[in-house]
Amino acid sequence: MTTGRGSAGVSQAQIAKAKTRLHGLHRRIVDCRHCPRLVEHREKIGEIKRASYREWDYWAKPITGFGDLEARLLIVGLAPAAHGGNRTGRVFSGDASATFLMDGLYQAGFANQPNSDHRDDGLELFNAYLTAAVRCVPPGDKPTVQEQRDCLPFFVEEMEILPRLTTVLALGQIAFQACLKALSLQAGAPIRAKFAHGVWHELPEGLPTLVGSYHPSPRNTNTGRLTKDSFLEVLLRLREELGLDRAGR
Repeated sequence: MTTGRGSAGVSQAQIAKAKTRLHGLHRRIVDCRHCPRLVEHREKIGEIKRASYREWDYWAKPITGFGDLEARLLIVGLAPAAHGGNRTGRVFSGDASATFLMDGLYQAGFANQPNSDHRDDGLELFNAYLTAAVRCVPPGDKPTVQEQRDCLPFFVEEMEILPRLTTVLALGQIAFQACLKALSLQAGAPIRAKFAHGVWHELPEGLPTLVGSYHPSPRNTNTGRLTKDSFLEVLLRLREELGLDRAGR
């Protein structure tokens, strides 16, 4: 069972305060130009574009989290894709990883539709919130250690704002390590756990349960390392452990 802070007993006043704090955090994230390498890369992609998206006005800025503010489940990826989130302006949107992820979330009752194409596509999440460990697309999908460290405060603050959070699903090794660092800061002591697909870590009282999954990137899904069935198995167990109905509530 999850033991995180506050799946119950959260007032509407606390929800309203969290909404205000999240809005302020999102403004600061979008305005961030702290990492020169990432700023140059994201903006260059937005100028050059992929031929199939030449009519798009690329977002080319840091991406924020997205989803249900009252979510009990936080899903953490690595970073926006060059022609996915960096193009659309929404985490896990407009690329193959987003398609795989959203199909699973839809089948498990965490989303109202099986696709995530752009910011105005009508997507809603139920009891789930998506975010990324690094907010800008990194060259080669490989952020440096310093870039990960510099982006961590955004992630820590975002996690602290979600008032009903009880469980974190980390997609991939880098996201998993970012979660451990963020949770260690919350705990005031090192939190250690090993990453594996489907691993379940019950952490000290007051911290959310930490769950691991392979990232739904083409390099994992096309090779069979992560299949629709193996991913859905993790999501369905999450729904069961959270005590949610078919609609993710």
